Amino acid sequence: MKPNGLGTFPVRFPSPDEPGDVGWHVDASFGTDNPDFMQWRVNVKSRGRALLMLFLFSDVGELDAPTKVRKGSHRAIARQLLPAGEDGLTLGELAADGFASTAGCEEVLATGEAGTVYLCHPFLVHSAQPHRGTRPRFMAQPALLPKGEFDPALPPSPVQIAIRRAIGMEL
Repeated sequence: MKPNGLGTFPVRFPSPDEPGDVGWHVDASFGTDNPDFMQWRVNVKSRGRALLMLFLFSDVGELDAPTKVRKGSHRAIARQLLPAGEDGLTLGELAADGFASTAGCEEVLATGEAGTVYLCHPFLVHSAQPHRGTRPRFMAQPALLPKGEFDPALPPSPVQIAIRRAIGMEL
């Protein structure tokens, strides 16, 4: 579904201080009417989210607070969500063990020139970073909403294919 805008704009300025918001997470996609974001939910069908997108509006190097991602972590999260069914899990439930199931994943930085866009699986575990560079970092994180709920009668999307592979479901 066409986004209505570019979502949140996390702007980060160079600072020797810790930003206070560094922590592994996935972006929850439903139940967002609850004011406590740790109660927002994610389910194995990725209800309410087609992709995690990261738009870089400034050059982002390794010191410029790039988003850190755990490569391949979406597979572990899919397996963790499977037993929870349609209701899924809250962000608090997913984060309770610090995303231990993804601790062995390679950690990579979402760096690039202004104009770079990362299209990521919505279950990708990621984290903000402190800014130790010299210029402000501008990015946007719009949610790409699905056209509709998962329909098993239709061919699966690439996101659904990745989920099915992760949980051992035939394609």
